[in-house]
Amino acid sequence: VYLPRLVACVFVGLLVVLQAQYEKYSFRSFPSNELMPLESAYGYALDQYQAQNWKEAIRYLESSLRLHRLLKDCQAFCHKNCSSAGRQEEIQFTDSELRVFSHVLQRASCLKKCKSSFPVFSITQPRKEILDAFEARVPYRYLQYANFQDSNLEKAVSAAHTFLQKNPADPMMLKNMNYFKTLFDVEEYLIDLEERPYESLFIKSVKLYNTGDFSSSVRDMEQCLVEYFKNYELCLAGCEGAYEVKEFKDFYPAVADHYADTLKCKIKCEDSLIPNVGGFFVEKFVATMFHYLQFSYYKLNDIKNAAPCAASYLLFDPSDEIMLQNMVYYRFYREKWGLDDDQFKPRPEALKYFNVTTMQKQMLEFMKNYMQSDDEVREQQLSQGMNEMDEAEG
Repeated sequence: VYLPRLVACVFVGLLVVLQAQYEKYSFRSFPSNELMPLESAYGYALDQYQAQNWKEAIRYLESSLRLHRLLKDCQAFCHKNCSSAGRQEEIQFTDSELRVFSHVLQRASCLKKCKSSFPVFSITQPRKEILDAFEARVPYRYLQYANFQDSNLEKAVSAAHTFLQKNPADPMMLKNMNYFKTLFDVEEYLIDLEERPYESLFIKSVKLYNTGDFSSSVRDMEQCLVEYFKNYELCLAGCEGAYEVKEFKDFYPAVADHYADTLKCKIKCEDSLIPNVGGFFVEKFVATMFHYLQFSYYKLNDIKNAAPCAASYLLFDPSDEIMLQNMVYYRFYREKWGLDDDQFKPRPEALKYFNVTTMQKQMLEFMKNYMQSDDEVREQQLSQGMNEMDEAEG
């Protein structure tokens, strides 16, 4: 998106109070007069954008963002609410297959009942391409430029910043942001409109850590962990939505295809929840949180909490020499600090997360290896053979 130069008089004195599109949002009490198919709202917004009807484009872009969040929140709520459906009930079937599908049917019944209470599921559902665009924050690219053209510079900056949090290397948006910085002090308006609670907690905790306030840093980082795992569970639940049938197959292959798509989505949750701090994604985010906690607890002389955090970190980076040395140190002085064997085990939430993410990746790899069609296997073998020939010739 190209930003033409503005004449100074266009923006001087036009500072307005930012009103985020989620200011009065609630998925439980979404206004019925705002409810419409997400794809229709977004399509209309882009039509207005092309026609340079900036105010109308902004209105419907913001509306489509609310509708997208509504769909995600309702989806996650129902799947979370129905995740244990049938598990507590005594199942009479002795056949393992019947037991499994009894749980499936009970969960399906729960989902049907739950979704019937949310009107968003009674209207046309968006295509996967549309949902992918929203996950990549593409609407904010348009919202940024539309607000700029409508002289809402502060909202344009926030939209640009929100887009860059997901796409930090986008050259055009970086150029636009640099241009905004030549117009006025943008610091106050660098607001991520899609920020999740754990992201701000992480940044706050790290700042406290850097000032040596380890007690406050621990408090916020522990809360950051809680919020992160909550968002992770919601992301997993949101992956269990509608499935687009691309071809008719026998029962079990069809179920496997659906599960494979769901599994791919769930594996993406880990990456999609990584926060962007200062233009860089925090790799191994869960491990990083435990790294900060380990050192902070150590500085507070709370070794009973430091050691489990070190063990938790090593789940994700088992060859880290410094953390391995820390564990040796803790074991050497275990009697001095009154540590028992449980203190050298990973924390339960870390172990659960590690096991789930590891099993998901192993399961997907299994499906790739053993569920390919004959044509896919031949295509893969041909591609591999051509690559080997190219390498030999090179």
